[in-house]
Amino acid sequence: MQARFQRITPFLWFDTQAEEAANFYASVFPNSRILTATRYNKESAQVSGKTEGSVMTIAFQLDGQDFTALNGGPIFKFTEAVSLVVNCQSQDEVDHYWNHLSKGGDEKAQRCGWLKDRFGLSWQVVPTELPKLLGDPDPDKARKAMNAMLRMKKIDLKALRQATS
Repeated sequence: MQARFQRITPFLWFDTQAEEAANFYASVFPNSRILTATRYNKESAQVSGKTEGSVMTIAFQLDGQDFTALNGGPIFKFTEAVSLVVNCQSQDEVDHYWNHLSKGGDEKAQRCGWLKDRFGLSWQVVPTELPKLLGDPDPDKARKAMNAMLRMKKIDLKALRQATS
């Protein structure tokens, strides 16, 4: 049996919270785990200003998807220019991921299914039904779905369905 190969791996830059974030994310998603951690040695600690022995990178999986996080310092911050999309099959899934990922995050950044978690990373928690509602062949239904969604923070499938019926 051939080992799984993932060609593209998201690489996330944190100041000092890479291990904390990886553990938090792994606790939220099923089929998730910490894989490996590399630590700053004497030379890399001197160059980076980090503590020798502290976590430099941590590799982890979220629902089987590989990620790597780096404790690279405060130089770079996350922006909404890049976000991670969580495709949800039901409102229960939307509620689960939204409630966990948004806890302690930036409430001002919550709109139309988007949120910013406590580490500053942007997520889109989206029911898989949403594109169907927004792309309804009936332009009036599609417009109503869009207008309803634009008033939401967390996506509410029942409200979207009611808006289009």
